[in-house]
Amino acid sequence: MIQPWFQRMADSTPTRYHFDFLILGSGLAGLTAALKAAEHGKVAIITKKLAGACNTAKAQGGIAAVLDDDDSIESHVADTLTAGCGLSNESVVRKIVEAGPARMADLMDWGVAFTKRDEVDNIGKDELHLGKEGGHSQRRVAHCGDITGKALSETLLARVDAHPQITLFEDAQAVDLIATRRLGWYGPNRCLGAYIYDCKRAVVHTFLARFTILATGGAGKAYLYTSNPDVACGEGVAMAYRAYAEVANMEFYQFHPTCLFHPHAGSFLISEALRGEGAILKAQRGGKLEPFLEDQHELGSLAPRDIVARAIDRELKRSGRPCVYLDISHHDEGYLRRRFPTIYETCLQFDIDMAKQPVPVVPAAHYCCGGVRTDIDGTTCVGQLYAAGEVAHTGLHGANRLASNSLLEAMAIAHNAVEHAVSHFHDVDASHLNAGGARKIPDWTRGNAIDPDELIVIYHNWDEIRRFMWDYVGIFRTTKRLQRAKARIRNIRKEIEHFYWDFVIAADLVELRNMASVAEMIIDCALQRHASIGLHYNADFPVVDASQTSPETILRRPGFEKTLH
Repeated sequence: MIQPWFQRMADSTPTRYHFDFLILGSGLAGLTAALKAAEHGKVAIITKKLAGACNTAKAQGGIAAVLDDDDSIESHVADTLTAGCGLSNESVVRKIVEAGPARMADLMDWGVAFTKRDEVDNIGKDELHLGKEGGHSQRRVAHCGDITGKALSETLLARVDAHPQITLFEDAQAVDLIATRRLGWYGPNRCLGAYIYDCKRAVVHTFLARFTILATGGAGKAYLYTSNPDVACGEGVAMAYRAYAEVANMEFYQFHPTCLFHPHAGSFLISEALRGEGAILKAQRGGKLEPFLEDQHELGSLAPRDIVARAIDRELKRSGRPCVYLDISHHDEGYLRRRFPTIYETCLQFDIDMAKQPVPVVPAAHYCCGGVRTDIDGTTCVGQLYAAGEVAHTGLHGANRLASNSLLEAMAIAHNAVEHAVSHFHDVDASHLNAGGARKIPDWTRGNAIDPDELIVIYHNWDEIRRFMWDYVGIFRTTKRLQRAKARIRNIRKEIEHFYWDFVIAADLVELRNMASVAEMIIDCALQRHASIGLHYNADFPVVDASQTSPETILRRPGFEKTLH
């Protein structure tokens, strides 16, 4: 059930909660984990905003899975490895791809209505309509029109709301994980739950759990231009790092090549599925629009995202123009309205008729291919802590994500994480859940913190981080730019930490602290990678193949190796 804070308490008293599973995030990974875990125990979902405000809900394309006789597991694996520039973990890739049909069956059992061929092609066939996107050699992307993520979120959220074992806490912001190493306890480092900020009543509650699953999504708000919603501030990665989890490959940040370029459009995404249906990227040259990708990659406009985004970036810098154009006018209005109803109508709102004119587009920060380091079961190096979805680095994506693999990964790892946790349900130490054990875990304390006097500090630092991340740590990088960014983020983070501990916390301050931490991780990983490969392009280092560079850049918090005895 969805349980607003105001229905549970009349004052601002901190409260302790006990659950078997604590899930941070309400995207596809979090909702999948909740529905799976609810068959085995009590589940809490912590979310800043409900469906519609997460990256899942913004996903237009769909879920890549082998569902057609003309396709094969081997083909999907090969496409994923190629897109990942050889840095993907082949064993992980294979297991996730093999899980595709079963996870799609879960979604259909839960009531997700995927688009059928007859709805698009008018050919009277009841089979799924499968789209094709950049980097895919076959049609294998199942979708719900062009609002797949929204359909997934709403369908799963309805099931979550109706489940008696699941409680969903909205307007709630995770502040920090409760890890035994941070508490100074002896023994292996374990996660016992999290401190959760009640955004409505400005109080921090203590949530204790047998297992904690991070499903907090990405960190696109670290960049000035992003397709991500405002909630995507990287808190899962930042909290896990502070709890001594390993973080890997944060330098591989994917920029979606085609966001709608219009002063009033926000960051509306123009799905890669348009290029899968034959849309061509064109640039203004000599007074007319001309294709510019055909001489740069054998797949032309259907090349993987890293290649397309860099090509657009180079074209914009060369020409000095603000955007390029995506032309799908070879399809008639009827087909475009059936295949891309939301995109078509949105463009019309800005006086752009896709059937008659090209759509102006620019790249924007879209997806983090790195994250909290996990295995195929979502386990981290912190006991009883799992990560699934965009917050996790499983090894699937390598140096670049293949389109529509992200939703597949979110479901596959969430499913595996719950299965792994259930298999260890009675093996883990859960003494902190009983009354005697719970008293050993301190409540959150504000100490001598006072109310902030100058909130302008938060908003100025927020803006500065996003601007220099875009300018120095974006699609095109140099070592000098990265070093400049490192110097800036180091000073800003010191200022934020002083502000954080001196003043009473608020949601904006928590997000800023996490975003600054993740921005520094992206910079640090980029400085470690002395090569250009996939999404990380540094003009000071040559383009290399996978055999010439490490599959992972790993970050560990100082003191990681220390064992408490």
